[in-house]
Amino acid sequence: MEKSQRSPYGLIIAAIFAAALFVAGGIYLLREPKHTTVEIIPPQPTATDLPTATPAPLEIYVTGAVQNPQSRLSLPVGSRVEDAITAAGGALENADLDAVNLAQRLQDGDQIFVPALPAEGETSEGNSLPTPNAPRIVNINEATLEELDTLPGIGPTTAQAIIDYRAANGPFESIDELLDVQGIGEGTLDDIRAYVTVEP
Repeated sequence: MEKSQRSPYGLIIAAIFAAALFVAGGIYLLREPKHTTVEIIPPQPTATDLPTATPAPLEIYVTGAVQNPQSRLSLPVGSRVEDAITAAGGALENADLDAVNLAQRLQDGDQIFVPALPAEGETSEGNSLPTPNAPRIVNINEATLEELDTLPGIGPTTAQAIIDYRAANGPFESIDELLDVQGIGEGTLDDIRAYVTVEP
């Protein structure tokens, strides 16, 4: 009996099936999503992220009826008269705090004077009760309009006249030269003489 031979059609079908599997596998591999690497870049610092300059502390001088009179203190910007008195050890029992504006905001160079109550049998007549923020010494060769406006008897108009004169004629060489400024007479000069200087 002759052995049966494998049909050539079966070989062709097997080859086609294998080719189909090969093509299907290739398509699957091509369609598989590729792995990607995500790089996270932090944002660059903006101007608001940069540190801001810290304002210089206020230099304040406290005298009068406080625990530590004649104290020169360094206080943060925004401090008030009450803060300066506290930093000087607090007020004495005989301090006349009604004569002091405790809520007044301090400025650099202020002198705080806390008066004492008159002793028993005395009156307050003749006692000096300066304001908490007495006029400071103003350099008229560098002062701004606002600083000149703090001087007694000097308003915004006269302060601007001082600045205009300074711009036209150069720095003041003496305090008496203020008499050449429109709006300043002998009386006004006498009122502000103790509070101005002509430092270059």
